[in-house]
Order: sequence, then structure tokens, then C-alpha cells
Amino acid sequence: MSEQRYFIKLSYKGTHFFGWQRQPNAITVQEHIEDALKKMNRNKAVKIMGCGRTDTGVHATEFYAHFEMNPEWDDATFAYKLNCMIPNDIAIHEVIKVPADLHARFSATSRTYHYFIHSEKDPFLNETSWLEKQELDLDKMNAACKMLINHKNFKCFSKTITGISSFNCDVTEAQWTKTPEGYRFSIQANRFLRNMVRAIVGTMVDIGTDKIDFESFQKILDSEERSKAGLSVPPQGLFLVKVAYDNDKNYIS
Repeated sequence: MSEQRYFIKLSYKGTHFFGWQRQPNAITVQEHIEDALKKMNRNKAVKIMGCGRTDTGVHATEFYAHFEMNPEWDDATFAYKLNCMIPNDIAIHEVIKVPADLHARFSATSRTYHYFIHSEKDPFLNETSWLEKQELDLDKMNAACKMLINHKNFKCFSKTITGISSFNCDVTEAQWTKTPEGYRFSIQANRFLRNMVRAIVGTMVDIGTDKIDFESFQKILDSEERSKAGLSVPPQGLFLVKVAYDNDKNYIS
């Protein structure tokens, strides 16, 4: 029997993981799922491909990955068995049969991230939000968001050693909103560079606290130098919340 390609839709709290991607001597989300799939596959290794990478401490409320296995269970049973074998910090929401050419990473058309900030000390938010007590000027920060949407090269917000050939991203949405606890930043793009969102947030906080003005922000964007932008904010406030796919038959909701 030929192997079937599956997508899994999952979420995870990244606090206790060293990110998504399997790596030596570190506990990752990918490792837990691959180990469970191996047991379900008669002890034969199963490699999975995620829709992207998240760093240590970063969370995902929507994440997709694909893999190939022989179809021995219906999709609901498959998801149930997987959930029984992985930590409670990871949840499998769906297992979906898809065509062999649908790719979790390269078929994705956009990704959306949220970053959360709380403004008062709260022990229940420490692992899912960043404490920043200074009041932020959302009008200025949202004006800067429009500058992001009109920009293409985001090298100034990328880690310096990445191994990629292009730093261009199509940012289609960027907005700051007030929340009961503090603030939320939302950004959508066709692709993201390593550390990009956390560096953008750190620089935008500098705008919201009047440390830099719009002219300085434009110079940072044009500089293509990471050293010119603001500090990266801590990882715990960052969530991958949406991954979109362009498929005619709506295999992925």
C-alpha cells in the first residue's frame, strides 16, 4: 500500500520547548510528534515538515505540518491516538489527508503572528506575554505600521546569519490594538525572517515611547542593518496564530 500524505493541525505552548525544529540535546515540538508517529508506524521513523520554525519559548495557536504514512486509521482515530502520546503542552486538532503535492511550508500563502504585552505585573501572564510598564502611543505605532506595509526589504529586522538569499517580505497587515491587559501587535506577511517580528516589536516600542521618530524609523528600514533597529523583545509574548493555504478543494480550512 502506498503512503498517504497527511497534514496535522496543531497548537502548542512553547514555554518548555526549544522551539519547533528537532535539534540535538534539546526538547522540541517536532521531536515529540515524530517519536509518537514512529510508535504508530510500527517503529519505522516518520519525518515531518512544519509550516515554519518557532524559536525557544514561542507559541502557536495554529500550526501545520505534513508527513507520509500508510493509512491504517480514520482521521479522527489518528488524531486521538497522537494526542494520547504527546505532552499536554501540544494538542493535535486535526489529521487531514491531502494531495501529495501540498506542502506545509511552501504551499502556505501567508502567516499571521500576534505579540502580547501586559502593562502591570501579573504572574499568570509571565509565560504568554511581555511585561512593559511604560505607556505606549498606539497612534504613532500604527502610523509606523503603515510604513512597514509599504516596505519590502526587512533585513534590518533579521538575524545576521540566516543562509537565505532574499530579505524581501510582503507585509499585508500590521496593527497595534489595546487589550484589557495591555497591547497586542498583529502582523501578516507571505513570509517572515528569523527574529523579524520580535525585532519589529522592539523597534516599535521605541517609537511608542518617543525614543525614535518616524524619520529615524525610515532610516532603520532603509539601512538593511540589524544593529540600527531596536532590541528583540522576549519570546514568550509571540504567537503564530494563522497559516493560510491557497488550495482549490479546501483541504485545509
